[in-house]
Amino acid sequence: MSIKKWISSVLAASLILSSSFLEVAEASTPYEAYIYNYWEESVASPAAFVPKKSVNGIDMGIGELLEPNDMVIGNDGRIYIADTGNKRIVITDRNWQVMNVLDGYETESGEQVSFQNPIGLFVDQDQLLYVADSGLGQVIGFDEHDKPRLIIEDPKSDIIAEGFKFVPKKIAVDAAKRVYVVANGVFEGIMQFDTDGTFLGYIGKNEVRRNYYEIVWRMFSTQQQRDQMILFIPTEFSNLDIDAKGFVYATNIDINSDTPIKRLNPSGEDVLKRYGYFDVKGDILFRLSVGPSVFIDIKYLGDGLYSALDMNQGKVFTYDSEGNLLYIFGAKGNQVGTFKTVSAIEYDGEHYYVLDRARANITVFEPTKFGSTVLEASRLHYNGYSEEAVPLWKEVLSLNSNYDVAYIGIGRSLVMGKQNEEAIYYFKQGMERKQYSVAYKRYRREEMKEHFSTVMTVLIVGIVIGLAWTVWRKLRKNNRKSIISQSTGRDQAL
Repeated sequence: MSIKKWISSVLAASLILSSSFLEVAEASTPYEAYIYNYWEESVASPAAFVPKKSVNGIDMGIGELLEPNDMVIGNDGRIYIADTGNKRIVITDRNWQVMNVLDGYETESGEQVSFQNPIGLFVDQDQLLYVADSGLGQVIGFDEHDKPRLIIEDPKSDIIAEGFKFVPKKIAVDAAKRVYVVANGVFEGIMQFDTDGTFLGYIGKNEVRRNYYEIVWRMFSTQQQRDQMILFIPTEFSNLDIDAKGFVYATNIDINSDTPIKRLNPSGEDVLKRYGYFDVKGDILFRLSVGPSVFIDIKYLGDGLYSALDMNQGKVFTYDSEGNLLYIFGAKGNQVGTFKTVSAIEYDGEHYYVLDRARANITVFEPTKFGSTVLEASRLHYNGYSEEAVPLWKEVLSLNSNYDVAYIGIGRSLVMGKQNEEAIYYFKQGMERKQYSVAYKRYRREEMKEHFSTVMTVLIVGIVIGLAWTVWRKLRKNNRKSIISQSTGRDQAL
């Protein structure tokens, strides 16, 4: 074989290998990974999570799922699926082996009640299951033996309008067993119930962003014209989750809202931190034909981290406790890892689980090196271990040099360690202006303090020299005048 043929063969083999590697990479990540920078521009980023596998009802051995609407994972690893179309709750273990199937419950009188439209699930800290069935108009809390211990239906109160029909959609339960319900047609906020099912009130009403042009126009409109105008009605919440401290993370579907994600304290006030470059509302740039992000579910990951599921584009957006966007993954499509109509998101501490209602399957996502490092560094920073997070942030930068959050994380750690000069560089790279100003002021103060004695010595010596020079000049000038006057006197005497 000639050298030219040998080189050609090697090149051909390398091209085949490289193309196969590219195919594997593209197959594992069937969507473009990106992040937003300070200028609100989308820049390429390594994928944080990639699809591992897809699971459906056939794989579980229970037949096809039909329009599943919700999913939750307990602390013990059990997976609960609201198989809404089949009017049942499917419970599996971590390996997708079916452990139980609930299709209803038995009342104290022995009457068998079947589920009608189970669309919301929640498992509390004691691994007790709660089901929101909009068809029955009930929220059912089960005990450890799958027996109903709490049934909430037809709530009564002076603040509830007469003729109100209770249609629960989504639920969450705090450590004190208070139940929070997102109900259909309720614009006053999230409904809150006591441990015995007593209605306590509403929390977290969505504020209406008024169009002042329409307000003025209404003043000069006829009654018929007013009836045709859009009413200023608050939007409903779409889903919710709750953290260990009892703060409720909630999403709404108002595409015009700058706060589609809220963190509600026990008083119902939104206390979500939004210190990032841009609003916590999903995609900043989007095609007009597609529209902005519309969040259908939210999952609290612990340590201030939370992920929101975008129904409109089939994407997952994850933020830290300060409102910084950490990563984005997912898309709409036909490959594994893309979706048709997403309905729920879960997280078990390592993997994401995304439920697709239209395809009736669950896609499991596993972290990449980039994704796991970002999460670990963010958790360390949240818990006060900023110095320990620095090596991880540097590792993140080695994988993505455009990752502003890593620059800011390193800068904050350096400021805490009083290394302000180095912090200035990282804040500048991360375009963190406020922290840059703080670091610069501290650095300037340190420099002044360090060189104060030298500066003051030079200043005093300069002043002394200046005074001495001034005195010398005056003495010299006076001496010259004296000599001139004496010379003039002698001339006159002669």
